[in-house]
Amino acid sequence: MRKLRTAVIGCGHFGRYHADKYASLPDSEFVGVVDPDPAARKAVAGKHKVAAFADPAELAGNVDAVSVVVPTVLHFDVAMRLIEAGIHVLIEKPIAETVEQADGLVAAAAAKGTILQVGHLQRFLIDRLGVKAHVDRPLYIEATRIHAFSPRATDVSVILDLMIHDIDLVLALVGSPVESVMAVGAPVVTKEEDIANVRLGFENGCVANITTSRVSLKTERKMRIFGHESYVSLDLAKRKMTAFKRGTGIAWFPGLPPIDRVEKEYPDGDDLKAEIASFLAACRGEHPPRVDGKDGRAALDVALRIEAAIRAHHARVFGPTAG
Repeated sequence: MRKLRTAVIGCGHFGRYHADKYASLPDSEFVGVVDPDPAARKAVAGKHKVAAFADPAELAGNVDAVSVVVPTVLHFDVAMRLIEAGIHVLIEKPIAETVEQADGLVAAAAAKGTILQVGHLQRFLIDRLGVKAHVDRPLYIEATRIHAFSPRATDVSVILDLMIHDIDLVLALVGSPVESVMAVGAPVVTKEEDIANVRLGFENGCVANITTSRVSLKTERKMRIFGHESYVSLDLAKRKMTAFKRGTGIAWFPGLPPIDRVEKEYPDGDDLKAEIASFLAACRGEHPPRVDGKDGRAALDVALRIEAAIRAHHARVFGPTAG
């Protein structure tokens, strides 16, 4: 298995986790980190005994694959420079600030023949649980993702910070274009929306209801999926799935059809390590990226449509000067 020279740009909270994974994978030769903050980059570089750089340009010619874990406002500029240098890129979600920027990154990666993967890491948990095998065409999806407040990532709304995880999962499960968006949201602690709800209607008839909060007193990450003669309950925090489907199992009540029940859980799973391992395999040409630039672009597009719908709702309720 060919080792790839790897690096991480961004030595903040999540960038440190990326560095840990690259340092631990056998097919990764972890060579360096980049961050404009001398203390941050030296701390991570010292831990893993790798080089520390202030500018991503210093990586050119020294690496094959890089994780971009910087504020969203920097995603496009940093990733574009890497792609143009022929470096494979794993970029944290959201892929960029705008759909136009996302399109630019997708086009550049295609032209250069480099891998562009987006960090929607919970796709890997959904794959391991085998969700699609239990509900092949969802009719209704309900997702809840609520967290206690953290000062991390308050430069973006809760839609781009947290809800985008469930947007990506829903898009992957439904496999149909979004036809309608009805959303409400409110800033509570920050200037951006801290809590939001959206109802998405899809062209194939599926409906999804997503609620997200970063100002709650507890943490909950759950999803319920209704299909034809099937129902799946997911606890994404506990990495557990319970699926019910009409079949040959036990009849719960006389006169009703038998129900098959399947339970799976991966309590010790490392989704980030699985994501980075998959990224490196894609870089070696073993398979396409699990979540490519087009997937990231699709999730961003829906997220921005949700933000626009919330602004429109605010204007209707509070008047045209509402933020």
